[in-house]
This record gives sequence, structure tokens and C-alpha cells, in this order.
Amino acid sequence: MEVIVENTCHLEGMVSAPPSKAYTHRMLIAASLSNGTSKISNPLVSDDTQVTLHAIKALGAETELQDNRWTIHGQESLKTPDNPIDCRESGSTLRFMIPVAALAPGPSTFNFGASFEKRPVAPLLESLKELGVESAIQQKKNASSVIVYGGGIRGGKTSIRGDISSQFISGLLFACPQAKEDTEVTVTTMLESKGYVEMTMEILAKHGVKASVASDFSRLWIPSNQTYSPCNHEVPGDFSSAAFLLAAAAITSSRVTVKNLDYQTTQGDKAIVDILEKMGSAVKVGNNFVEVEGKQLTAVDVDAKDIPDLVPVCTVLACYAKGTSEIYNAKRLRYKESDRLGSLHTELKKMGADIVMKEDGLTIKGSCAMHGANVNPHNDHRIAMACAVAALGARGETKIQNVECINKSYPQFFNDLRSLGANVVGS
Repeated sequence: MEVIVENTCHLEGMVSAPPSKAYTHRMLIAASLSNGTSKISNPLVSDDTQVTLHAIKALGAETELQDNRWTIHGQESLKTPDNPIDCRESGSTLRFMIPVAALAPGPSTFNFGASFEKRPVAPLLESLKELGVESAIQQKKNASSVIVYGGGIRGGKTSIRGDISSQFISGLLFACPQAKEDTEVTVTTMLESKGYVEMTMEILAKHGVKASVASDFSRLWIPSNQTYSPCNHEVPGDFSSAAFLLAAAAITSSRVTVKNLDYQTTQGDKAIVDILEKMGSAVKVGNNFVEVEGKQLTAVDVDAKDIPDLVPVCTVLACYAKGTSEIYNAKRLRYKESDRLGSLHTELKKMGADIVMKEDGLTIKGSCAMHGANVNPHNDHRIAMACAVAALGARGETKIQNVECINKSYPQFFNDLRSLGANVVGS
């Protein structure tokens, strides 16, 4: 599927941020581990969250799905899946559910649509092995699978890197409360994306599960033999997705309000508010909304260590900002749905960006004379949305191929852009 995004001089209006993908994943998993009924209101319905929903059902949870509420009936113990669990392109589902599946009595197989070079899992499997869990990887050219042999988690001491994916640690946090012995996790590198680990611990606490972490996130302690209690949840709006709408206002010198955003959330990507302010936009944070009025943008440096998902939108903002912007500590973006540093460099350069790629970041010299181009999003939802936002300020029209990849996190993105007055044709 292709869309055409034309230069748009002005946007105006109010839209609602989509529900958080990260929270929806975590609430589903915690609910499935609870012996009883949990209700999740305002869940994100997307490709990735549907995959997690399928995974928890395969492991024994029962579900009732209504338009704006998912009811999850967790069981006292997990069951061994009858068939392989297809994680498609959802790295979150894969990394969260591998440790959880170790609690099932028998083996679970997870199929994955991308290679493990793109979305590594080996460090997680090595950590689980130290905790008594056996597993195996079967890797093919265009698809891969992991077998987790089940039988429970012994617990004990393990170590894991913190600079590849915080999802490794969240996966351990979900499963190890039901290990036979207490678990101590040593994080051998600086933990990146701390906010997502804090989000996991927030959801665990709501289900009555205890875990503690060192102030510098170098070590975690997880007591054993815990029981999850059911809990009802309301999924908050997603700052990661809303960032594209807020950036669209900044680039087009428009005023846009995005509702369903709680600035008190633990979501690290609320940092987009501070970034836009530093770049010169007028930003108003209110009760459950953020309003941005675009002004002349100036360059900023962005440390991506804890906000990797903001790199695509920040790179686009930098293209329209006066001066040189540096985005650094972004090496992990090479292991996302695409090599995001490479994808941004290639596609934005097509559109006229003065952009240089480094091993762990990007340098952008603005403001750039952006123009329309034929864009390939590399099957990456955030690249597709970033290029669409870039196209709003570019001369001419931009054709974006294979835009169905946005269904991974924000299926209504182009509809929301159109409702604000963007010139979008197709989708």
C-alpha cells in the first residue's frame, strides 16, 4: 500500500493519542499470570498487541474482547501450547514471553518473522540458562524460532547486558517472581531505556508482585514463589506515537493539541515535550493533553540512551532546525524493525537532508532544503511515520511505500494526520 504526502502549510485541530503499545503488552502479560479476571480498558489494537494476545491465549489465558475493553481470565498455572506461537515481527512479544513460557510444564516454540541478527535474543537465553532454563534457537534466512523447554525456573543468580534491549530485563521481571528460588540479576552494562523497566515494575506492583532495583539499575532482586493478583487497568495514551503529531505541528508552524496524554506517566518518551521546547516550539502541558505551536526551530543535541523510539522524529525535526544537531547513544537502533540509523540516513537523504551517519548516531545540518521523494520505510512503522512528517514541510509530494507497517503501533496515524488538515492521499 502506498500513500502520497504533499507539502502542507498549516495544520490545526485536536486529536487523541493512541493507547500505549508498551503498557498494553505489559498489562496483558501480567493479567495472564494472575489467577482470576483482569480488565484492560482502552487497549491498543495493533499488529503487535494482537500477537501478545495470541501468545497468552496459547499459554492458557482465556479472553473476552470488546471494542474498548479486553477481559483476561488468567489461570492458576500455565499450560503447554498446542502449537508454535507466531510472534510475527513483534520483538517485544518474543522477549517478554520466552521467560514466561519457561513456567509452562512442557516445551513452547516461538516463531519470529525476522532474523535474530535484527532482533537479538541470545543474551536472554544465556541468562535463563543460568537460572535453570533450557532453550534452543533454530535460525533460517527469513524466519527463526526459539524452543523453550519449560518445566519451571530454578532461580538464583544471573547476569545480562543492559545496552541491547531493556526487554530482556522486563521478560525476567515477569517470569522470575514464580521461580523456585529468589533471583538476583546483575546488569553488566549501563541499562538503557530505564523507563521501560520502571513501567514493567509499575505493572507488577499493581498485580501484587514485588521486585527491587538498585538506584543505578545495576542489580535487581526478585523474590520467589510469588502470586499475581488480578487487577483492572486503563491504558494511557502513547507519547511515542503522539510525538509524530506534535512534531508535525512544530514543522508546519501550526498549533495542534493531542489529548489522552498524561505527563505524570513513567513513559520516557514524554521527553519529546522538553525537546520541542528546547528547539523553540511553544508547548503547553495541561490536564491530559499537550499542545504545540510551531515556531522557528533551532538545533539541539539528543542523548538517545533512554529514548530510542524518539530518534526518528527527532531526526526529522533536526532537518528543519537551524544549526547542527547531534543524536548520540543510539547504537541500539540498529537492532529495531530495521537498522533505524541506516534507514533514516538513506530515506531522509533522498528528501534532501544534510545527514551523516555514525556508528552510534546521526549528525544533521539544518535547516535542510527538503523535497519530495519515493520513500521505502524498510518495513519499519517509525520510519514510515517519520518520513510522512518530514514530507509535510518538503517541497512537492512524497510517495511512501508499504505503509501498512504502521499497523504495528499506530494504525490510525494517517487518518489522524488528515483530520488535522494534512494533504495525505491513499491508505
